[in-house]
Amino acid sequence: MSDIVRVALLGGGTVGSQVARLLTDSAADLQERVGAPLELVAVAVRDTNKPRAGIPSEVLTDDPFAVVSRDDIDIVVEVMGGLEPTRELLETALSNGASVISANKALLSEYGAGLHEIAHKNGVDLFYEAAVAGAIPLLRPLRESLAGDRVNKVLGIVNGTTNYILTKMGEGQDYAEVLAEAQRLGYAEADPTADVEGHDSAAKAAILATLAFHSSVTLGDVYCQGISSVTLRDVQAAADLGYVIKLLAVAERTPDGEGIVTRVHPALVPKAHPLASVHDAFNAVFVEAESAGQMMFYGRGAGGEPTASAVLGDLVTAARNRRAGAAGQAQSVYAGLTPRPIGEATTRYLVSLDVADQPGVLAQIATAFGQHGVSIQTVRQDTDEQGGATLLIGTHAAQEAHLAATVEELHDLDSVNEVVSVMRVEGAE
Repeated sequence: MSDIVRVALLGGGTVGSQVARLLTDSAADLQERVGAPLELVAVAVRDTNKPRAGIPSEVLTDDPFAVVSRDDIDIVVEVMGGLEPTRELLETALSNGASVISANKALLSEYGAGLHEIAHKNGVDLFYEAAVAGAIPLLRPLRESLAGDRVNKVLGIVNGTTNYILTKMGEGQDYAEVLAEAQRLGYAEADPTADVEGHDSAAKAAILATLAFHSSVTLGDVYCQGISSVTLRDVQAAADLGYVIKLLAVAERTPDGEGIVTRVHPALVPKAHPLASVHDAFNAVFVEAESAGQMMFYGRGAGGEPTASAVLGDLVTAARNRRAGAAGQAQSVYAGLTPRPIGEATTRYLVSLDVADQPGVLAQIATAFGQHGVSIQTVRQDTDEQGGATLLIGTHAAQEAHLAATVEELHDLDSVNEVVSVMRVEGAE
């Protein structure tokens, strides 16, 4: 066995540069922790002529396939992003006997099962702590620390861009204004679609659900709704009722215990709930386990240094395993729970209706709810000078399909001018 653990990087951007810097700056400490030096021997980038802080020019190459095909590479760190050719590169690296560290949530949510299979077949590691919540140690606790427990629900804020936008909207700024500010500050991309429409969170939710419930969940199994339709009026109304609006990733067992519903959408969170106090670009994930109870993981979910920290943690573990001639546990999907559609989700709701202010309206509306098995918990009415009224109806826990049928009927009632909004409520007692 070599006395040196040889590391290659795929990608030399913000995260890759920070990984390279930490490998150099912390070389002595890392050597003590691993029991051997970690040597950065290759960095694959698109443009080798571009100066890259922290990366020696002599290790740069524009041929990533040559890197992953080398026999002397022990660990490949992938921070280049994208689905192709990244998937083929990682399959090649794993097949060639190299362990892989990735921060690529989109790739792992689509092809994670196949990559794990190749890793297990070749006796190497596939780790991706940085793929879901940046520096927050989350995946390893789910995979290892809670291995003896039963997780019932995972819900959290896993996208810093949307949390920043919603935080600022809570301070009175409108959506377009805050989005432009987030882009200026570097929190949001020039094309923010992946963040604001929930796609980034959905990929992370699939990874979390797979680990938490020991069952295969892919991106296509996740219901996804973003925040682009959330208005300042919605945020202010939520505040008046004691809630904040957060974009949540939620994965939970179905009542029959045989399925999982995984969803991403804006939700009302009571101000007393720990997730309500997570502001700006921070992330937090709340886990409910049968024996351990409730726990929350909180910290910086993005950025070069936080993400590089998580990558280095995986790198040290993989390097130790290489030195010991071992590999970590294969992916655990023994439970085989079935991904179920959003219609089988059960939660509480707040329905806002613009109605005629006249006798009998509330009775008609209550009947519509009752006919579909949705129990009303609270009703609040606000009237205006034009003879109209706004009803805010809070429900007890109900199945999504039943609530959807109720809303469809409300649209057809003559006394209902408009179904203004339907918001799910999470974290309420």
